[in-house]
Amino acid sequence: MPRDYVLQPFSAPVHLQINYAKELNEQQHAAVTAPPGPALVIAGAGSGKTRTLIYRVAFLLEQGIPAERILLLTFTNKAAREMMRRVADLLGQELTSLWGGTFHSIGNRVLRRHAPLLGYQRDFSIMDREDAKDLLQACVDEMNIDVKATRFPKAEVLGDIFSLASNKEKTVAEILQEQFPYFSELAEQIAQVQAKYVARKKSTNAMDFDDLLVLWVKVLKDNAEVREDYQRRFQFVLVDEYQDTNRIQGELIDLLVAQHQNVMAVGDDSQSIYSWRGAHFQNIVKFPERYPKAKIYRIETNYRSTPEILELANAAIAANKSQFEKHLTAARKPGMKPVLVMCESGDQQAAFVAQRMLELRDEGTALNNMAVLYRSHFHALELQMELTRRNIPFSITSGIRFFEQAHIKDVAAYLKLVTNPRDELSFKRIVRLLPGIGGKTADKLWACFNSKIDEALAAGKNPLASAFQKCTATIPKRAAVAWAQLIATVAQLEAADIRSSASRMIALVMEAGYEDYLKERYPNYDARREDLDQLAAFAQRFETVDDFLTQLALQTSVEEAEETETREKDDEMVRLSTIHQAKGLEFDVVFIIMLCDGLFPSARSTESLEGEEEERRLFYVAITRARNELYLSYPFARRGAHPGEELRQRPSRFLGELPAELLDEWNLRTYS
Repeated sequence: MPRDYVLQPFSAPVHLQINYAKELNEQQHAAVTAPPGPALVIAGAGSGKTRTLIYRVAFLLEQGIPAERILLLTFTNKAAREMMRRVADLLGQELTSLWGGTFHSIGNRVLRRHAPLLGYQRDFSIMDREDAKDLLQACVDEMNIDVKATRFPKAEVLGDIFSLASNKEKTVAEILQEQFPYFSELAEQIAQVQAKYVARKKSTNAMDFDDLLVLWVKVLKDNAEVREDYQRRFQFVLVDEYQDTNRIQGELIDLLVAQHQNVMAVGDDSQSIYSWRGAHFQNIVKFPERYPKAKIYRIETNYRSTPEILELANAAIAANKSQFEKHLTAARKPGMKPVLVMCESGDQQAAFVAQRMLELRDEGTALNNMAVLYRSHFHALELQMELTRRNIPFSITSGIRFFEQAHIKDVAAYLKLVTNPRDELSFKRIVRLLPGIGGKTADKLWACFNSKIDEALAAGKNPLASAFQKCTATIPKRAAVAWAQLIATVAQLEAADIRSSASRMIALVMEAGYEDYLKERYPNYDARREDLDQLAAFAQRFETVDDFLTQLALQTSVEEAEETETREKDDEMVRLSTIHQAKGLEFDVVFIIMLCDGLFPSARSTESLEGEEEERRLFYVAITRARNELYLSYPFARRGAHPGEELRQRPSRFLGELPAELLDEWNLRTYS
């Protein structure tokens, strides 16, 4: 019998260029120099997560691991490029053979090699969102779905449904039940559209963005030889922002490291805030279960914030049951305590924030080092008005001011037309909301309406509805039902008791069909409907509809011109942002506003423990954006959606979880 003779691996003595112990703190050093095997690095906010990843890649290369055997997965190509540039700078050499990029870019690279195994050609095209929308619309048209008989989702909404189904690895019916319940009865038809869409993509040799993950998983699962090749190729897999991975990304990583399990997942479970777009919190929480030999490394020294802000952050997240315990400690010297401010109203809250900003600017903090963070876009409605009034320049992370959003302008168009029947732009905006009416038909309808309106105005009663009625012959058949509904809506808006109140007019437009339009056209229907409810509440402050519309005009076109001029003269602008869009950013001064129960946390989130815990993580993310000063505020009362209605607010439950000694409470007094 032949005997086994074991060949021991030989490696030359390693001469490290980098003094890792000197360059890194103790916790970072432990993670960077971790032995092979599964590792979960819990990197707290501001603790040098990117630095840790960069040095880990450098350490592996210095240990003799070939660059082409390392896979670095990120969520943006910019992050991957930056990391690889910094590693190259550290080592003084280019790293062209290192596999680094987003999940989607690496998926594209893999699929270019193996597309024939999936029935595709290697030169497949990748559809952008607009291309995918057009192909989906073609599928709906081919199936002859009677969109007049039933309110069927538009192509953009279908795209979001299918994307969520792919990334969450769920059926269309499950996604509809969870996030689009108003379309649940159409589940079978929508699934048929999905099947046709998949077939059309293959027949046209095109993939959408989600296919780069879905088909990458498929080619690995269905082809043992390919799977084993990539398992051998990637000896070490590093994943950035692991808490943001979805189910399919988690499965991809598991497949790639199944043999050697040399995976290092870096992230912060306390910053997992994207479940609404498919992120799967359980990926990071259950990592030790999927990899029983995993070692957990905690990086808890924060270089961003003062000790006072970090103590508040630690307290804010403490109530979450599902988390890896950690305690952020500050590398910085003490500063001022975070401030809690109770305001009488949303207007007073806006006045406080604006005044404090100007004071801080006088004290030496530039406006562009300040940010106002909020849970939802409409929470900053009063603040945008106040900043404009005080000539404080501001930018919005989403790029769209509240009053410039499409759904706000749609509803405003109805009010504008009722008050000014010769408003051509508002007329055309309204009619183009109807099915089958494009630019040319809108032009014809305007020509007809404009020729009838003077006569109708002279006649008196319901002149707009009358002028609309006289143009019915111009309407395409597809829009006939919607046109009749529009005439009825306009007649109701013209009634004296309705047209005297902008708030009542907005509510009527919503009830008369615009809410259904939102459901059909926009994936984020709930957020847009909430915006319009708040617009109706906001409108109550104005005595007349004309006053309300004048203010809207000042907040859009006039201010847009002023903002352009301001940008040319001075780029110092306060940042307004939802917390989701502010993740990864940091500011000297942060204001977190509208901390009311039902607003933050949102009402829907509190229906489940998982939802409430994600909202608490969102609060934690907001707090940890602040470097030097933090202000928390909420209004005691807010206007309701109905005339004269005032809603008393309860402070956010998250505020109740904060120890009083960690906060400096300010009482607002009005100067007299």
